[in-house]
Amino acid sequence: MNLTKIVLLAGFSGLGGIVIGYFLHQLITLRQKSSAELKIKQLLLDAKDKTQKAIEEAAKKAEKILEDAKQEEKTAVLQARKLEERSLQKEENLEKQRTELEKEKHDFQEKIERLKKKKEEIEAMEERKKNELEKLAGLTEEEAKNELLKIIEKRHEDDLLSRIQKLEMTGREEFEKRAREILVTAIQRLASPTSSEITTTTVSIPSDDIKGKIIGKEGRNIRALERAAGVEIIVDDTPGSIVVSSFDPVRRHIAKIALENLILDGRIQPARIEEMVEKAKIEVEKLIKQKGEAAAYETGVIDLDPRLLSVLGRLYFRTSYGQNVLQHSIEVAHLAGMLAAELGADVSVAKKASLLHDIGKAMDHEIQGSHVEIGKRILQKFNTDEKILQAMQAHHEEYPFETVESVIVQAADAISGARPGARRDTLENYLKRLEDLENIANSFEGVEKSFAIQAGREIRIFVTPEKISDLEAQKMARDIADRIEQELKYPGEIKVHVIRENRIVEYAR
Repeated sequence: MNLTKIVLLAGFSGLGGIVIGYFLHQLITLRQKSSAELKIKQLLLDAKDKTQKAIEEAAKKAEKILEDAKQEEKTAVLQARKLEERSLQKEENLEKQRTELEKEKHDFQEKIERLKKKKEEIEAMEERKKNELEKLAGLTEEEAKNELLKIIEKRHEDDLLSRIQKLEMTGREEFEKRAREILVTAIQRLASPTSSEITTTTVSIPSDDIKGKIIGKEGRNIRALERAAGVEIIVDDTPGSIVVSSFDPVRRHIAKIALENLILDGRIQPARIEEMVEKAKIEVEKLIKQKGEAAAYETGVIDLDPRLLSVLGRLYFRTSYGQNVLQHSIEVAHLAGMLAAELGADVSVAKKASLLHDIGKAMDHEIQGSHVEIGKRILQKFNTDEKILQAMQAHHEEYPFETVESVIVQAADAISGARPGARRDTLENYLKRLEDLENIANSFEGVEKSFAIQAGREIRIFVTPEKISDLEAQKMARDIADRIEQELKYPGEIKVHVIRENRIVEYAR
């Protein structure tokens, strides 16, 4: 029973709690709702206040802007009025100036008309006076002037002649003095060596054993070297040296390089000698190109064709009266550049023409004609400028002097060649005789190559065995000797060797 009451009491109590909780929840909800509405109303009121304030501030700003605009408008109107007044004032001033200028112009025109009338009156008076004088003298104005000049010339003829002669002498002396100053200045500015070339080259030998190897058994090595290089090898009692002799500097240099390489290699035999000579020829070709490029660089001559530079480099191994032709060409280029600068001529044309003026000597033993003609054809082949051709072709006066640069090149060439010690006439004649000797031998059909040796007292001629028989070789020797007797002048006698050699090569594989 008590338990039932307790349960019922607990149930009523729980139900009462639920009802009380519900009412409490409804009460809290109503309070929160009324609080939110109050907040919303408060926010609306605040927003209205802010909006009203913003509208009032905007109205104030608009009124201020309007007032400022009205003020600016007033200022602009005032400025416009002032500008208009200034423009009207300027127009009035310009109108006054125009009126004054027209008046002055009218006055000037009147003065000009009056002056013209006075000038015409004066000319008429002079014409009347001249006519009256002509009537009185019986001469026209031109005749009177001529008569007067004749009288003055006759009276002062001696004075005029002496004055003219004095002016001519003074002018000539001044020109000659100036020319000497220019030449002396150019010569003094260029100080280059004037040593002459020689026809021998000395090769150092480390020991007499090497010298014996170079000679070879029964002299076969030295003969092979002489034949391959076309030089004469002189081996005497002088210790530590062997002399290579040839009038052709290219052959001497090839033989020297080949000898030095053979000495370093140590294997000296005919086959090795021929191999070294071929390698030396390749080295010399490279050296020729380098010398041509170096000459162009030294003289400041640019835009030359590489093939033309190779031809120019060949002049390093050519001599003219003992003077190295490439060094001579470089020297002439420097001199011509200085002279052209002093005289106001084209320096680049003068230097380039001077550097190339003797280029025909690089080929004159291979092509018919003078070195000037050969050089001209070479330059034409490489499309050289016509100004360069005109300047270089007249340096031996074979062609007329067409430009100032051609005279400069001729003068520079003469200066370089005439310097004391630069050339030796006897050496040039000697080398020319050796060249003529080889040219005669090479003119015969079947000749492979020929070499003048022993200072021109002997010539060795190698013939092609397939073309020339032993009997024909003997006849060729006689014919060459007859040609030498008829065409050359020489002291003593010249020995002619015609060598016909068969060489058979096989390979074992």
